[in-house]
Amino acid sequence: MIAVIGASGRSGAALCRALLARGMAFTPVVRDAARWAATGLPGTPRLATLEDAAALRAALAGATRVASTAHARWAGAILAAAPEAAQIVLMGSTRRFSRWPDAHGDGVRAGEAALLASGRRGVILHPTMIYGAQGENNVQRLAALLRRLPVAPLPGGGRALVQPIHQGDVTASLLAALARDWAGPQALVIAGPRPLAYRDFLASVARAAGLRAPPVLSVPMAPLRALAPLTRLLPGLPDIGPDEIRRLTEDKAFDITPMRRELGVEPRELEEGLKETF
Repeated sequence: MIAVIGASGRSGAALCRALLARGMAFTPVVRDAARWAATGLPGTPRLATLEDAAALRAALAGATRVASTAHARWAGAILAAAPEAAQIVLMGSTRRFSRWPDAHGDGVRAGEAALLASGRRGVILHPTMIYGAQGENNVQRLAALLRRLPVAPLPGGGRALVQPIHQGDVTASLLAALARDWAGPQALVIAGPRPLAYRDFLASVARAAGLRAPPVLSVPMAPLRALAPLTRLLPGLPDIGPDEIRRLTEDKAFDITPMRRELGVEPRELEEGLKETF
């Protein structure tokens, strides 16, 4: 039996839809039955919060494979609650490689460390920026911003590298990880086929959304971070946090040879994924 923790979230629901399409039985594990019902997916969920060890253990009883799309900081709780023989597939994030410390990245690093130290069979998948999910707020939010801005103010002129991955390829990676017999614990980055400069990513999003790509204005990071909180005060603009500005200054480019080798997933090109998204 496959238990899916976080089944009512974006990546969790996408995984459940893919399992259903393949005729593979699964048990959704969620904290809110109403939110699961809102997905429109069949099946009776098992209710548990990740803070409640006894309830989580009961929800995972009988599972031979456990897939979690919850934040990786809960890895320790999941490992403690899962049946000893069950294989574990966790979702992390490439934020674990960021040089800028924050609670999100620290939690991912802790989750990876917990899996690797456990000796349990399984894998933690670290996706780059995910786009193309139902209700996602990455490229859709960027497109909303581009509709309102005459220029795109970017730190360093937007030359830092990004390597976004489509939700369909994240789901394919989760399916492949569940299907594989892991000899021990492992960590893998999953990403798009190749990195590109953020300014080029921005232009690709604009084209896919039917917009004119605004000219890029190179602005130092400090004033952009200072001004970022003002976005929440301006109607029609998505909220942008100072930490998001800071992360635009670091390269997020990864070798996906291990992803291709271990999972057999060939991620789609950005243009193809954006066409599907819009």
